[in-house]
Amino acid sequence: MNKCPITYLPVDTGRYTLTGLHLLDKSLDQLHDFPFTKTEQLTEAVSRVGKMSIQGVQPKLSAVLDKKGKVFNIVTQGGQFIIKPQHGTYAQMPENEDLTMKMADQVGISTPTHGLIWCKDGSLSYFIKRFDRVGKKIKIATEDFAQLAGVNRDSKYNYSIEKVIKLIDEHCTFPSLEKLKFFKLILFCFLTGNEDMHLKNFSMITKNGKVELSPAYDLINSTLIMKQAEEEMALMLAGKRKEFRYRELIIYLGFEKLKLSVKLIEATLLNFEENMPACEAWIERSFLEATDKIAYQQMMRSRMERLKKG
Repeated sequence: MNKCPITYLPVDTGRYTLTGLHLLDKSLDQLHDFPFTKTEQLTEAVSRVGKMSIQGVQPKLSAVLDKKGKVFNIVTQGGQFIIKPQHGTYAQMPENEDLTMKMADQVGISTPTHGLIWCKDGSLSYFIKRFDRVGKKIKIATEDFAQLAGVNRDSKYNYSIEKVIKLIDEHCTFPSLEKLKFFKLILFCFLTGNEDMHLKNFSMITKNGKVELSPAYDLINSTLIMKQAEEEMALMLAGKRKEFRYRELIIYLGFEKLKLSVKLIEATLLNFEENMPACEAWIERSFLEATDKIAYQQMMRSRMERLKKG
């Protein structure tokens, strides 16, 4: 029996469940394979660098969903989706990112529509709907934290969590609400081994006159991919980037820097703990290799223990 790459649910016939297809568009009853191999996608991504409005180190393609043709098409401008193919060096990055984003959904972190799609060579690519676009022409005001901090791409790691909190205070309409979201996101990144959340992976968005944190994106267990990651966080916290425990993440970050109440912090920790079984189930249903599934589950269990007192 096949498994839908968007929902991870069994598929009796075809490649996708209707539930998965309807996340893309309610009228969709079928989706053809993305008409590019993983190698062709990498070639396309390289050839379009500088021509598209999306950037970054990981190869990306801009795409639109052709509802009549029931297929994703690559475009240079006006894309409504971002597609990330298999990486040339690191295995299963699309599978890893999609799984991590699904677990973010599970614990209540806002994310755009996302999933995996089959390509013509049988490989899987990751797609995510752009949250900064309405249709093909309307752009929603969005700035990543590198822009807000006035730093360039080369210095996106040279910053601290403490300084990011100041930016939230300065720019957000209701900073106390956004700081709780930020706290949950930082803890989630720690739990899922994301040691590459630099300034360009956080953004603010302006909608209906309100400035707030954007939906989460680029969530991935980079420790699992790199195998021998030396750090646990891309941005410095309490003067370091690794060996975080309750003292740094809960007392220092939650209470002292974010000024969150005991009730909110306890509710956040309880939410993670209660959703651990569901997250482990997502890992088990995912498209990761069996050994990586086990490693991911073990990491999350170990890091949950580090969030406890003692």
